[in-house]
Amino acid sequence: MTSETVFTNARLVLEDRVMSGSLVVRDGIIAGIDEGNTSRGIDMDGDYIIPGLVELHTDHLEMHYSPRPGVRWNAISAIQSHDAQIAASGITTVFDCLRLGSDADDGFKIGEMRAVSDALAEARAQDRLRADHYVHLRCEVSASDVLDHFADFQADSQVRIVSLMDHAPGQRQFQSMEQYTLYFKIKRGLTDDAFAGFVARRQAASARYSDVHRKALAEACADRGITVASHDDATLDHVAEAIDLGVKLAEFPTSIAAAKASHRAGMSVMMGAPNVVRGGSHSGNIAATDLARAGVLDVLSSDYVPLSLIHAPFVLADEIEDLDLAAAFRLVTATPAKTVGLDDRGSLVTGKRADLVRVRRDSGVPVVRSVWRQGERVA
Repeated sequence: MTSETVFTNARLVLEDRVMSGSLVVRDGIIAGIDEGNTSRGIDMDGDYIIPGLVELHTDHLEMHYSPRPGVRWNAISAIQSHDAQIAASGITTVFDCLRLGSDADDGFKIGEMRAVSDALAEARAQDRLRADHYVHLRCEVSASDVLDHFADFQADSQVRIVSLMDHAPGQRQFQSMEQYTLYFKIKRGLTDDAFAGFVARRQAASARYSDVHRKALAEACADRGITVASHDDATLDHVAEAIDLGVKLAEFPTSIAAAKASHRAGMSVMMGAPNVVRGGSHSGNIAATDLARAGVLDVLSSDYVPLSLIHAPFVLADEIEDLDLAAAFRLVTATPAKTVGLDDRGSLVTGKRADLVRVRRDSGVPVVRSVWRQGERVA
């Protein structure tokens, strides 16, 4: 039997404008979009209907799996907790970041992230999940064992993004030793000697492994059709390297020059939605709003606060005169979907998946009132 739902008296956030009207869902697909109201259907009371948000980079699952240093939570339970918060934030497609590469100081052991990915597949098979989940592997290229970790995912079809990261001090995210000291010395309570040894080990590992691991991982992704992301590019040389490696997603560039060069090269430039909501980077790097004003911001990620992904577009539309709400929401819907080849979602267009969010925002923080994935209410 055909299943049909009509939503009326809504503000529909299309790719190019916001329109007052009605939307028809039939068998999980958007079947009609019309201006004006109808005499039938569910009254949205003037609330916005936006496409389900597409989240390309969130560390939130790792936080649920390891909620305290040394603590590992049941993987299925962690996934369900994460999934519930993701869906309630209006995110219907999510790429869960799993960190690969460890050393004596930090990181998950070989096999841990493989087990989490297996649990994710199990949760999907058992119909436990509200959102549509994929895997984003965050590969620490300066780690000696990152290729061994990556080998665990050779046959995992859930993997759709691989990011190439190097968090060694003195470059990329941590160009300033002040921020690196805060992250790794003060928070961990290291002595001066212990911190000096920690820095030396990280820098030596980066010099030894980063280049060869970047190339090996990029080649493996090209063979499998996986989207490659660069992480924390700071210089034009970093961007040139990313172009050579076939990178499509520039995650959190740390300079205006790198962001502009990445955008010119056709990469989708991603910044954190918390950066927008807070009014700046928590690590002292460039502000996402500045990139939006310069016309080189393409994608937002919730990173570590899921609700920020639906909040940030409203903030951008409020603060930037030349950026309307439709354009702001493309940063969290249409563009991220296109970046990873998910052409069946991300827009309110007939024929696409009925991944929908009903949201009210009179001022300040928006309220997610209902969420549907493929026409089925999930939150």
